[in-house]
Amino acid sequence: MVGVRGTSAVPESTPDTVEGVSPTRRLRVAVAALAAGLTLVGCAPEEPAAPGPGSTSAGPAAPAPQATPAPAADPAGPVAAAPPPGCVSPLDGLTQRQRIAQLFTVGVSSMADARRAVEQHAIGGIFLGGDVVGEAVSGDGLARLQHDSPLPLLVAIDEEGGRVSRIAPYAGPLPSARVMAATMSPEQVRAAARARGEFLRGMGVTVDFAPSLDVSEQPDGAVIGDRSFSPDPARVVSYARAFATGLRDAGIAPVFKHFPGHGRSTGDSHHRSVTVPPLDQLVPHDLRPFAALAETPGAGMMLGHQQVPGLTGVDRPASLSPAAYRLLREGHGYGAPPFDGPIFTDDLSGMRAVTDTFPLPRAVTESLIAGADSPLWITTAGLGEALDAVERAVADGVLSRRALDRSLERMATLRGIPVCVGGPATGFLEEAGPLATPVPDLPPRADLPRLPPPR
Repeated sequence: MVGVRGTSAVPESTPDTVEGVSPTRRLRVAVAALAAGLTLVGCAPEEPAAPGPGSTSAGPAAPAPQATPAPAADPAGPVAAAPPPGCVSPLDGLTQRQRIAQLFTVGVSSMADARRAVEQHAIGGIFLGGDVVGEAVSGDGLARLQHDSPLPLLVAIDEEGGRVSRIAPYAGPLPSARVMAATMSPEQVRAAARARGEFLRGMGVTVDFAPSLDVSEQPDGAVIGDRSFSPDPARVVSYARAFATGLRDAGIAPVFKHFPGHGRSTGDSHHRSVTVPPLDQLVPHDLRPFAALAETPGAGMMLGHQQVPGLTGVDRPASLSPAAYRLLREGHGYGAPPFDGPIFTDDLSGMRAVTDTFPLPRAVTESLIAGADSPLWITTAGLGEALDAVERAVADGVLSRRALDRSLERMATLRGIPVCVGGPATGFLEEAGPLATPVPDLPPRADLPRLPPPR
């Protein structure tokens, strides 16, 4: 995603608020009810339970060979003694609309804007553009929002270094990818990315839409330009791996972009439709870094808005193309392992390669139908309309509930939400890398500069 910012006004009332109860309040109640239910039926007691009328207790420490089948439930007892369900998730208590909203990642213009999106629409992910970063750095609004959210929020940012840096005024500059590859070793890049990641984590960010895997020799100021580590695919792999590893060292999930390669595009997708070389030319060159890094633990991918002859056709960009998502998921079309991590779109609301043809609600819906896990756009405007459009697609059978649920699982993994609370909770979390494992506490940032006064 390129540095584009957007602002929006969210109406004071919304059709999603029913009888004065917001979706977030209903979601919090549902999650709490599930947690209470799991306490009753999904967890073994630490002490032997007193036997109820007509039942016996074998004790929790009975050896397995002598264990007896669980007794039948006493109809008069308050708790059934039947085996617990195999898999219960806090996601199970969501309405269909809430499940859809949990997939969205939307840009916010302020912490108040973010809170409205979460409380009124139950949004699962927010993107911090330039207008809100200072507020997030210097205040506690993001921490309070995360605390108040019924489920952990995904908090994303664009932080590549060079001209795509949201936190440079507060954390200092970071060289562009091209400069890093020309002047630093991979080990130094890993250390620099870790330091950057620690700052991001300290302000509450969980996902960085970086690094770029685009292979490019464009001039520095071009749409990719110095955001590419190198025109040599092998060098891109080496430095992008180092950058991503540094982010993961700090507990930040990296997202590689812009699949299937934007480095040889005909122009800037912010301003018009663009094409890249045909697929058979991308495979040995532009797609090599994506193939090499597809198995990076805990990483996501972002699809760009470029048209690819031989893959996407001429009627839609890769971000809305089922063939592009299938290529990434299956891998064999370009010699890569299958990719089962989360897939984001590039911005669907501020780039004319999409907006000239696809209004936001349609773009969001078609991205999910094509195979995206998280449609991304840079404003909270259009949330209700996008939710309406996706709900209709599900109701009409155009978007399968199974595909929606699989996307929900991938995004839950990225956010550290157990997919199976009542059963083994480690199967998915092991794949989430540092977001699912303890990382050392980071030092407090008491020396942060104060925000400049409003102009």
